Amino acid sequence: MKNVYKFVTILIILFILITGLVITNNTIIFDNSIYSFLKSFSNNFVDSFFVLVTKAGNTLTIIILLIILNIFLSKKNAFVCDILAVLSVASNTLIKYIVSRERPLVLKLIKQGGYSFPSGHTMISVTIYGFLIYLIYTNIKNKYLKIILIFLLSCLIFLVSISRIYVGVHFASDVLAGAILGLAELLLMINICYGGKAKCLKF
Repeated sequence: MKNVYKFVTILIILFILITGLVITNNTIIFDNSIYSFLKSFSNNFVDSFFVLVTKAGNTLTIIILLIILNIFLSKKNAFVCDILAVLSVASNTLIKYIVSRERPLVLKLIKQGGYSFPSGHTMISVTIYGFLIYLIYTNIKNKYLKIILIFLLSCLIFLVSISRIYVGVHFASDVLAGAILGLAELLLMINICYGGKAKCLKF
């Protein structure tokens, strides 16, 4: 338990450091380099792919997913999932208004309002899909099924995250900060609610 809190503390410190760098405009080289690298793969297929993938972190998608999870998961697991979603959205919205970072001035493949830092899609993906990974890891006994599902969800989290940079609505530092803060919230909630063990996954 102590190790989890230490790791969460490290993540929060990293998030604060990135926030400081963003406020002082010291992430420009990093942000531009990542964006240029991703856009070097640009073509019609890749554009369409990332526009589709980024929807996995949209509000409507997450709401539908939460409704489904509330039907099939145990009451405790569903409740924790709901709390994670609320915590992620609330903390992201608050920080967005505090930092007030404008979105990138690049060609955007989708419409997106509001401020940029940190990435909300990344945070909600890490917390919700990450929580599903935790439940799968602790409840599914079939080794191969477990590996496949965890791999697919991990890929989804990664793809949603980089899609936010590719479609032009976030800087790489937004995504990195969102992933770090989302992971900190996820680990903290799991440790508080389960103490290392999740039970009662209901299919």
